[in-house]
Formats: sequence, structure tokens, C-alpha cells
Amino acid sequence: MPSKESVVDLLGELVGYPTVSNRPVDAIAAALAQRAEDTGARITKYETEPGKANVVARFGPPGTDGLVLSGHMDVVPTEGQNWSSDPFKMVERDNALYGRGTADMKGFLAAVSVAIAQIPTKQLKRELVLIWTHDEEVGCHGSRVLAERWADDISPLPSLAWIGEPTDMKICRMHPGHTTIEVLCTGRPAHSSRPSLGLNAIHLAQRVLAVLEGVAADWKKTTRFAEHLPSPFTVMNVGTIQGGSAINIVPDSCSIHIGIRPLPGEDAQQRVDSIRSALEPVKAHARHLGGDIDIRHIQTAPALLTQPDTELEQLLRPHACQPQPTGAPFATDGGNLTSLGISSLIFGPGSIDVAHRPDEYIAIKDLHQCVETVRSVVHARCILSQGA
Repeated sequence: MPSKESVVDLLGELVGYPTVSNRPVDAIAAALAQRAEDTGARITKYETEPGKANVVARFGPPGTDGLVLSGHMDVVPTEGQNWSSDPFKMVERDNALYGRGTADMKGFLAAVSVAIAQIPTKQLKRELVLIWTHDEEVGCHGSRVLAERWADDISPLPSLAWIGEPTDMKICRMHPGHTTIEVLCTGRPAHSSRPSLGLNAIHLAQRVLAVLEGVAADWKKTTRFAEHLPSPFTVMNVGTIQGGSAINIVPDSCSIHIGIRPLPGEDAQQRVDSIRSALEPVKAHARHLGGDIDIRHIQTAPALLTQPDTELEQLLRPHACQPQPTGAPFATDGGNLTSLGISSLIFGPGSIDVAHRPDEYIAIKDLHQCVETVRSVVHARCILSQGA
């Protein structure tokens, strides 16, 4: 692979893979794995289901505590968004690159791939490991399964990880987790001309929403990490509501999906249990009328809290837009990597403010800066170092 490969061209290629989380990622995984192998990596793919795999690429002497570089290959959907151009065909406008995943976070994948091709990997004194994951956007599923199923197989790993999520080049050593809950309201169907014969599940959901609003308000009263997080409390978001099948039928089912973001150090299960407890009166009311309320804990991506002043923080500091680390408001694979004994920092080009939106973009200068930062940090940690 040529050492002067354009990071812009590579990002355009990666954007062209429509790796929305409900689609396979095997094509982009194969492409990234091949690039790493061409530059000297030992490649293992960990398939969690057909079409879904994590890629682990290892360079240098094993077990020498170098550095992990990590990012996710999937992106969020574009349906219903008003894009100025095809989201899966990257375009350049005003010194920026537009396309789904440019910021979140294929820009980092491209920057790392190009930087590694410019690094003399045979000179590594400490191990460099790339971990590319799938389905981060739907609950960090790929990294969770990797940690749960293959921890022994991939051990030992370096103790420090750089996760290149878009942070505007701010160093983030903490972030909340993300837990998904489903509240299923069950009623009784009837002809809408005789509503007294049925039990309207959407009406039950209305009671649920009123309770949830009160719980969310209570959570806002307890704050932590106010100097690092824009929302220094456990955030609750009612994300989706689905109920009813026809205008002339009393709906017998209504499903509510709720996302909560526990702060570092909080027990996500306790937050789920507090919702269960708060909804008990609604559940009792529903059962009295012949219905039910069922609360299901769907998934949890753990929060992250990394100690300050790690060697990785020191190496990133000269490249950051501000010297002091802060917090990211969103969850990442870092929480799951913690269970593998890894301390992660979140640091990358692009802004989370444009992620998940139409006309997502990344500045070209930020992309080139990331290439240079990867080269510098890997050289300092894995080449200049004399080993553990």
C-alpha cells in the first residue's frame, strides 16, 4: 500500500459502505482488515452473527502493553433526513467532506489506516492493536460481545485505548452509559364504537409517560461532574412510542422505548429498578382493569471513568484544542473495554453536534491533523518506548 495514500480518498471509500446498524458490516470489515494486514498486522475477525464481525489487528511484540486504537464501523440511518446529496457518496464543499459517517466515525478509521501505512511497524517495541467494532450505534453490541465471549482469546491487550469518536479534538476521560428500557402496555381490543368493552393501551401509556416525567425531574436534582458534562445528571429520553393498529379499534398494545444515561459510578440496574418501582401503581391499575404493564431491560452500555493524567492523556495533550480533559455526553465502546482491563480516552476529529444529522461533515484539515496525531502518539508510545 502506498505510504502517501490520500486520507480523503480512503474516507470516501469507507463512506461508500452503507453500514447502517441493521445491515452487514462484513465488506468494510474485510477492507479494513486487508489494509491492516498489508501493513504487517496479525488479523482476527470475531463474528458475532452472520454479516457482523469485530476486527482485531495486532502489530508488534505481543503482551508488551502498547496502545489500542478503537472505532466503530457502523453508522446511523439516513431515512427521513433531508440531505443535500447522497449520504453514501462523499462530496467536498467549502473545505469539508460531507457524508454519513464522515465525523461519526469513519474519519478516524481512515486517519488511522493511512497513518499506520506511514509508520515503520517492524520497529514497534510495544504492541499496537486496532479494534474495529460493529453495532456501536445500537448499544455498543459488538464490543460487549467481544468482551463477554472472547476476552480470554484476545488477552493480553494493552492497558490504554484511544477511541476516536468525534470530540472536536477535546480529550474526554468520562462519559455516561446508555440503557434501553421497553415499557409494554397491554390493554383489551374492542370496536371503537363500544370503547367500554375494551381497555385502551395508549391511555395506559399516557399514565406511564406522566410517571416517567416525574422520575426524570427527580433525577435532575442530583448532579455530578458538572464541570465536565453538559447534563450532569441521569438523562432520560422517551425515544419511541408505537401503539394501535386501526382508527376503529381500541388499541390493545402500546410500546414505549426509553433511553437513560446513568453517570459514571451509578448502577444502571438501580435506575431501571427505580422506574419499575415508580410504575407499580400504574401496573396495579392496569391489572385491576384486566390489562398489564411490563418493563423490560433491553441493553446497557456501561459508563466510562478513566483516571486523570494517564500516559495516553499526556501524549494527546499537545494535539488537543484544550489541555485539560473533560467528559463526552454520549456513550462509547470504552465502557465495555473497561471490562477487558483497558483505560480509555475519547478523542477524535469532527463534532458530535453534526453526527446523526443530515449533511454530516468533517473538516479536511481536522482529518489531516488526526493522521499526524496518530503517527505522533503511536511513535511515542510504541516505538520510542523500551517496553513494559
